[in-house]
Amino acid sequence: MTAATLRTYTCKDLAQMAKKEGVAGWHSMRKEELIDALAKASKRRRRTGDPSETDSVASAAAASPLARLSPAQRHAKTRIDALRARISQMKNIASPAESESDKDRIVLMVRDAYWLQAFWEVRASSVERARTALGHNWHGAKPTLRIYRVLEDGSSTLYREIAIHGGVNHWYVDVSDPPNHFRAELGYSGSNDAFYCLCRSNKVSTPMPGSTDAVNGNWNDVAENADRIYAMSGGYSPQGTSMELQQLLEERLQRRMGRPTETRFGNGASSMVDNREELSFAIDAELVIYGATAPNAHVTVEGEPVTLRPDGTFAVRMHLPDRRQVVPVVASAPDGVEQKTIILGIERNTKELEPMHRDSMRSF
Repeated sequence: MTAATLRTYTCKDLAQMAKKEGVAGWHSMRKEELIDALAKASKRRRRTGDPSETDSVASAAAASPLARLSPAQRHAKTRIDALRARISQMKNIASPAESESDKDRIVLMVRDAYWLQAFWEVRASSVERARTALGHNWHGAKPTLRIYRVLEDGSSTLYREIAIHGGVNHWYVDVSDPPNHFRAELGYSGSNDAFYCLCRSNKVSTPMPGSTDAVNGNWNDVAENADRIYAMSGGYSPQGTSMELQQLLEERLQRRMGRPTETRFGNGASSMVDNREELSFAIDAELVIYGATAPNAHVTVEGEPVTLRPDGTFAVRMHLPDRRQVVPVVASAPDGVEQKTIILGIERNTKELEPMHRDSMRSF
């Protein structure tokens, strides 16, 4: 059997043939090494005139199901098997075994007025249950992230349906019309429009767009901005946030989430208060004015022209002095015939309270 013929077989088949031939070290050989060893074994048999060359290599090859296929058919089957494996991998949204949680969960976090981030952990057994439940519809099923808009009466309506894939455990979702309320579901959409839900998220509320967006932009790392994400997702509100979000952040960051006075100061925090310098603290403020008009209009703020974005929106940052002020914003039509003015009355009143000194013996 020639090397060219041997190359038409898979590495697994070649390994079985080498095992039957008694090739030493066959289990650690690569495909080309197996081919070379089998070809040499075949030549040795022919030189010695061993009639069994009719042939243990050939008989081992014939024992393989692929041996009954032509080279073109074997190539096609290999490609089909690889495609099936790829589809299975893309459909599997289970968490890796080493990081698998004891339950399925999806947590929704607010990144800013226009972006949410969904993070999930799903057990492999839950994916298998979804496969069983969907039955013959599993073939066409797709892992799906559903975003729902939560209405004032507590009911919800489907806002977006996003096809996701395996190999990831989070997804960024752009939303509109802030402020708004959202929740999410993670599962599989079947070919018959059926949806098998694996887990549901907490409810979050996006803030009004403004200075947070203009000054800070999108956040790049949850760990660095965990306290801010926690706060924007309702962590410091009177109603609080969901336990899922709090548990997730605490597990990932290995620290408690909550107000700094509850989580960052413990016994003895001020035990050396008399030996340290006085705490320095000062703040200032900026005013962010944003709006929208016709893309070709002319806008001024306090008489200063403002550059419009292509869609007619604009945002202006100004220093906010510690006093009352009136800010006129004027928009003029391109031909100058029509003009509209909006007056903003703004007051900043900054007060410094008496400093507090913590009791070093107090337990938190």
